[in-house]
Amino acid sequence: MNTDYRVRLHSHDVKYGTGSGQQSVTGTEVQEDINSHWLIKAATGKACLRGEPIQCGSTIRLEHVETKKNLHSHYFQSPLSGSQEISCYGDNGEGDSGDNWVVVCSGENWRRDDAVMLKHVDTQMYLSASGRTFGRPINGQMEIIGVHSSTGSVHWQAMEGVYLHAPDLAAKHMHSMHTEL
Repeated sequence: MNTDYRVRLHSHDVKYGTGSGQQSVTGTEVQEDINSHWLIKAATGKACLRGEPIQCGSTIRLEHVETKKNLHSHYFQSPLSGSQEISCYGDNGEGDSGDNWVVVCSGENWRRDDAVMLKHVDTQMYLSASGRTFGRPINGQMEIIGVHSSTGSVHWQAMEGVYLHAPDLAAKHMHSMHTEL
């Protein structure tokens, strides 16, 4: 969720009518929409273990759960504000280097309640919300863009979803201990 505009990162099988013509990415205030669910994956060509903490400064990809396309950017102009277009691209979770984003946060790891910034690797732009809303066919949804500056509406927070934690070996050992009197 964008912490300034309180909209969830959202996508659907609706293509941009201009620019790249790829699958659009918007922001929505609706909390209960499955089209706002994203799978966090390792960078292109890399692997990560399920539940492994995401380190600040690491490169990730975000796969749209419903359409299996990756959050993407490139040098196309966004339709409403003329900033950099953000789209979804690829097939079955496979795309290209334009799908890679650096997690910018403080501390060692991205923690669930922390606001983070996502910086696009190829273009060095930050994921942002423009504050402008679309008409038909995605009426009322906010334009999501890439911007040069790390100030403004560039902070995002994880919201609804399934969160997996790394195995805690000490806790695992505790469950196997005998506690009979």
